[in-house]
Amino acid sequence: MSWSARLGELGLLLPAVAIPAGVYLPAVRNGSLVFTAGQLPLVDGTLAATGKLGAEIGTEQGQQLARVCVLNALAAVDGLVGLDAMVRVVKVVGFVASAPGFTAQPAVLNGASELLGAVFGEAGMHARSAVGVAELPLGAPVEIELIVEVS
Repeated sequence: MSWSARLGELGLLLPAVAIPAGVYLPAVRNGSLVFTAGQLPLVDGTLAATGKLGAEIGTEQGQQLARVCVLNALAAVDGLVGLDAMVRVVKVVGFVASAPGFTAQPAVLNGASELLGAVFGEAGMHARSAVGVAELPLGAPVEIELIVEVS
């Protein structure tokens, strides 16, 4: 089964590739690796939420926003090489805008990791960094980058 078909089976659709907010590309290929730009939880060009985890945003909502980010990142991969060219997810880097004392960044990123596992199975297992930051662009609560191997 293709990855695109698996997305459909899960009832998921890839959004349009987000328009860069600066002078960069949504994704770049180098050899067999594709690196995505940081993806915010944009839905139809608008942030799904703003605020910090541990203040305005709870962990569960943060997990949902991380899923939106990862779908946006997969859209960037799809727009560059086609989703079905993916061999595996290599690494996820997630940034979580965190209120003072918030330390559940890994739990927030689990939303993205679980979605990647549901779509890609064993090929979705990856290395990961979950980093708490003071601010993200546009007041976003979460930003995610992917590194994937392609054929």
